[in-house]
Amino acid sequence: MVSLNKIIQAKITIGHFVTKTPFALSAKLSKILGASVYLKEENLQRTGAYKIRGAYNKIASLSDEERKLGVVAASAGNHAQGVAISAKEFGVHACIIMPESTPLLKVAGTKDLGAEVILKGDNFDEAYAFAVNYAKDKGMTFVHPFNDEYVMAGQGTVGLEMLDEISDLDIVIVPVGGGGLASGVASCIKQVNPKTKVICVGAKGAPAMFNSYGAKKSINSKSVRTIADGIA
Repeated sequence: MVSLNKIIQAKITIGHFVTKTPFALSAKLSKILGASVYLKEENLQRTGAYKIRGAYNKIASLSDEERKLGVVAASAGNHAQGVAISAKEFGVHACIIMPESTPLLKVAGTKDLGAEVILKGDNFDEAYAFAVNYAKDKGMTFVHPFNDEYVMAGQGTVGLEMLDEISDLDIVIVPVGGGGLASGVASCIKQVNPKTKVICVGAKGAPAMFNSYGAKKSINSKSVRTIADGIA
């Protein structure tokens, strides 16, 4: 579990750069479900997604020497842009490794934010493996999309902002892919109010996390079918 102090510190660190997005009541969903349903509108974030939170917090944690050497990330979308815009803010060189099948619009969007882009591999796993080795060879810092305490703490600030608006939430539903957002938000919510239930939801066509959770070990998806292109 990520400590609440680290999540609070992350909120202070990223506060001037990251948008505090609305936590708005959805009248339609509330009527359908017979409950007060609020949506955390991270689609209104600067890069269109929450990923900027963890990326900025991670780069902010680096030493001056580490920043001089630059950062590397593997992503085909939101994490790429989060790292790119955060690195630009710190004047840090960012190299993003993307699969060769990445849509040109996403490649161009990442380049427009100041990052170098290298297309490598037929899928994310191949791009990821190349990125890890590239960072090691160049002495650069690899910014993991979810398996990093600073990244998880940054994503956990979503939970803090929700609690700032409504302190006694009954249930919090969080999308789960790699688990960075889910880990950060769950750590935050459970330390502030243990009675609040946190439910993580994944796409049925991308069940790796669901299967891994049940088996208590990592299980990769043999294939993925979902309209959610960020996890496809």
